Amino acid sequence: MTTPASAGPVTIVAQTRVREGASEAFSHWQSRMNAAAAAFPGFLGQTSMPPAPPAQADWVILERFSDLDAATAWLRSGERLGLIETAQPLLLGAVDVHLVRDSASGVLPGPVSVVISTRVKPGQEDAYRLWERRIAAAQTRFPGFQGYRFEPPITGVQDDWLSILRFDTEEHLQAWLDSPIRLKLVQESDAFTEDFHTRVVRTGFDQWFKQGGGAEAGPPVWKQNMIVLSMLYPIVFLFGLYVQTPWLVNAAGLPFWLALFIGNVVSVLLLNLLVPWASGLLGWWLNPSGERKAQSATAGAALIIAIYGLCMLIFSRLA
Repeated sequence: MTTPASAGPVTIVAQTRVREGASEAFSHWQSRMNAAAAAFPGFLGQTSMPPAPPAQADWVILERFSDLDAATAWLRSGERLGLIETAQPLLLGAVDVHLVRDSASGVLPGPVSVVISTRVKPGQEDAYRLWERRIAAAQTRFPGFQGYRFEPPITGVQDDWLSILRFDTEEHLQAWLDSPIRLKLVQESDAFTEDFHTRVVRTGFDQWFKQGGGAEAGPPVWKQNMIVLSMLYPIVFLFGLYVQTPWLVNAAGLPFWLALFIGNVVSVLLLNLLVPWASGLLGWWLNPSGERKAQSATAGAALIIAIYGLCMLIFSRLA
């Protein structure tokens, strides 16, 4: 019988910094780790996010499992520990690993978030909880704040207290991190904390894709990229053919670099409207469930590839 503590999906949030010049080797290593996790019992999905300087200097990997027991078994498995050992020469410091129970309220990383892990002095847990309420209230008043999640330790699995803050932009997040009120509160916490680590997380196209109930993991990056390309290609072609070349360049006499910039601005604005619409229509493919996963993955990819081909056929006759 599943205990309440282990009920519901769990996401493993792993963050690590790679040595300069070792990014390609680490990427290959991460592919091996992804394949091993995908074959492990209870695995539901994963997302790997490479560094996005200057805000995010770390690799961030999200691995989602059916429950706490499955996630813990993977973390302690000989296969995973062996892979972690082979990666040590590529890394700067240890891998930070935290578990987030998806049934809890709050947010997972994205669009830009900070993951803070704190080690509390023994016997000071009540003082830390009171302090956490104060800093939580303060951060909600800052511009761009979008959500907050607070996770206590998991006995026998995770000793640190974990908090995840979500902001709409890097600038707003940094404004909170550098604010005098936060720095004062952090200084006050020295009395009951031993150590804490702060790492920034940024995702790619996640802001364009609606996620399932609660903390469901977002769709795989390759699916997101395929949809973005299916919208971007016709926008760029049609705008270039009917607006950029005849009107901006020929009629208005704008230099190519300026006309191209205007075209990029228009493309991004249209993508923000079209990609959510397309992701809604293709929700059965982006976030499949149950036995339909394998079939929908093939059918959805084939449909997008067919759209690519149709666009190229039509545009070859217009050009």
